Amino acid sequence: MAEGRFWALVSLVVFIGILIYLKVPATVTGFLDRRAESIRAEIDEARKLREEAQALLAEYQRKARQAESEAEEIVDQARREAEAISVEAKRRMEEYVASRTRLAEDKIAQAEAQAVQEVRALSVDVAVAAAERILAARVKGDAGDRLIAQAIDDVKAKLH
Repeated sequence: MAEGRFWALVSLVVFIGILIYLKVPATVTGFLDRRAESIRAEIDEARKLREEAQALLAEYQRKARQAESEAEEIVDQARREAEAISVEAKRRMEEYVASRTRLAEDKIAQAEAQAVQEVRALSVDVAVAAAERILAARVKGDAGDRLIAQAIDDVKAKLH
């Protein structure tokens, strides 16, 4: 049995020698080093991507806050403009109503003045006719006709 162990040991030593001669440990070490370097590079790349993603997230959050702020500003501006338009419309409506009221009042005043003028003219005509009858009844002849004509002209001149 000792001899079997000896040859097993010799075989193991020869096998290890062949592996060293063929540079298998260096190849395995190189492969493991390359694999470790690849993993390191992937980790670094993942770290960079994560940082970029965080930077983009922060940028988008900033832009979202800014957009929200701008939207609120636009809504406030629209509200102010709507209020201004409402005030302007109310002012114009009041001006329109006041203008129409003035126009109606002017027409009423004109109608009143015209009615007063017509009443005065009618009164003058009635007064002249009455004066003519009274004078005609009291005064007779040419002198009466002249006095009546002169009186009628005087009344017309004073009343018109």
